[in-house]
Amino acid sequence: MGGPAGRLDAVLVCGGRWHDFDHARLRLLELLAEHPRVRTTVYQDYDCLAALDEADLLVTYTCDVRPCPAQRAALARFVERGGRWLALHGTNAVIEPSLGGGSRVFTTPRLLGEVAEVLGSQFLAHPPIEPYEVLVTRPDHPLVAGIGPFTVTDELYVCELHGELEVLLHAEYTGPCRGFAEGDTAALDRAPRPVLYLKRHGRGEVCYFTLGHCRGRYDVQDLGVDDTGRVDVGPWETPEFLTVLRRCVERTVGGRSPAR
Repeated sequence: MGGPAGRLDAVLVCGGRWHDFDHARLRLLELLAEHPRVRTTVYQDYDCLAALDEADLLVTYTCDVRPCPAQRAALARFVERGGRWLALHGTNAVIEPSLGGGSRVFTTPRLLGEVAEVLGSQFLAHPPIEPYEVLVTRPDHPLVAGIGPFTVTDELYVCELHGELEVLLHAEYTGPCRGFAEGDTAALDRAPRPVLYLKRHGRGEVCYFTLGHCRGRYDVQDLGVDDTGRVDVGPWETPEFLTVLRRCVERTVGGRSPAR
């Protein structure tokens, strides 16, 4: 399994827009460092094809990072051959802010290609950041065993779903998502909103956890806000989130290594 002496090679992609990627990167590296077999290489985007071809596991925390066609094919190939992909928060998000005057409206163009099918979802919208309840869909599953419903302050993701998902955590929301072009249309879908799910693809698996929002004071300057005046760590101080995230990392590390 893995490299020499059982070493596991991990790729961490952490970067994009409108989030505190320094905070998320540090916390994820701390969790990966709990596993001595794992050696991690860090990137800000998907310009990591050589490393991905040799990787046993992939962890991503991004927002509006758009893989080019070659990168999309490499990501799909990684999971197809048996790779384990832990995808967090905005990995499935492609977001375009409106230009010009008037109210800002964000669109979510379908530019992920086959990656949306591999991930099992693509972000459409979210209501304003505020506390909401996360419900346990599969209390018997090891990733969420012993976890009851909990309240978290985060972006509640409304997504376009693809393929068969094994949903483990979900939220109930049917209200509008103002400021997003598809916010009202998405609200008409009354299905529960997956928060944590597993999806098989080929010989591999994606574990998608939509929680994890964090934002520093200077992370939305491109939207005209030079200093938000506050640091937002979102769920990173919520015990249930941290417990489940640690379990997700353990599952991603402990699964069977892919063929290379």
